[in-house]
Amino acid sequence: MRLGIDLGGTKIEIIAMDERGGEVLRRRVSTPQDYPGTLRAIADLMRQAEAELGCSGTVGIGTPGGISRVTGRLMNSNSLHLNGQAIRQDLEALLKREVRIANDANCFALSEAADGAAAGAAVVFGVIIGTGTGAGIVVNGRLLTGLNGIAGEWGHNPLSWPEDAERPGPACYCGRHGCIETFLSGPGMAKLQRHDTGEMLEPEAIVARAAAGDALCELTLQRYENRLARSLAHVINILDPDVIVLGGGMSNIGRLYENIPRLWGRYVFSDQVDTRLVRNRFGDSSGVRGAAWLWE
Repeated sequence: MRLGIDLGGTKIEIIAMDERGGEVLRRRVSTPQDYPGTLRAIADLMRQAEAELGCSGTVGIGTPGGISRVTGRLMNSNSLHLNGQAIRQDLEALLKREVRIANDANCFALSEAADGAAAGAAVVFGVIIGTGTGAGIVVNGRLLTGLNGIAGEWGHNPLSWPEDAERPGPACYCGRHGCIETFLSGPGMAKLQRHDTGEMLEPEAIVARAAAGDALCELTLQRYENRLARSLAHVINILDPDVIVLGGGMSNIGRLYENIPRLWGRYVFSDQVDTRLVRNRFGDSSGVRGAAWLWE
């Protein structure tokens, strides 16, 4: 049995899957806002799940941020009380077994490559576009993390083929300007709308008003699509994936799957682009499922 845990800022979710990826149990609790409480909550979920199912399992955990190759401790998590903590070692001591940890974008990509929208594809680029922007890479069913542990950190590269008006770009929390995340995240689209029209709208409202014939919202969407197409074309030029899977709140914009492939061809260094752009299969469940799939 595989046990996967999604350690989020507001909830901790556990899933138990059989050897074929079938879901046999799912539970969730609120995330404690302190480190010892978080460890206890994870351990309690594990023990309760195994007691209910009558067997033990492997443990995979997905979390924002990642494990530092230098310190072995968690870094870059938006749950600040977790940063700097030796979470893997502490959980292994508490649970008395090996624990595997990956960031949430890697777990998303692994889930969709294992039995989701990109099942069977040799090379998968899984993108999460929501309040932030991240990605993971799966090659022949195995997660690619890279020597420095940052493979797939697409959102903190500069916007590809920037126009003059896009330089130097918005400030990013990473300390640079013009990162892809600042343009393509949900807040990035909202800021684009406000910059162009003076009106602050959430992405859902922009999409709805564009569909109803609002010319300014339609222009915002077209500019957003062009930026996304350029950014994904850059990925295709480097990785040449079979499938790109979109996740996160922005993946619910249905027109992207038709319009982006129509736009990215002018930037891809090939006379034909066969890469497929698809919507995720498992939605918000991809993270916890991918954590379980960290064990092959």
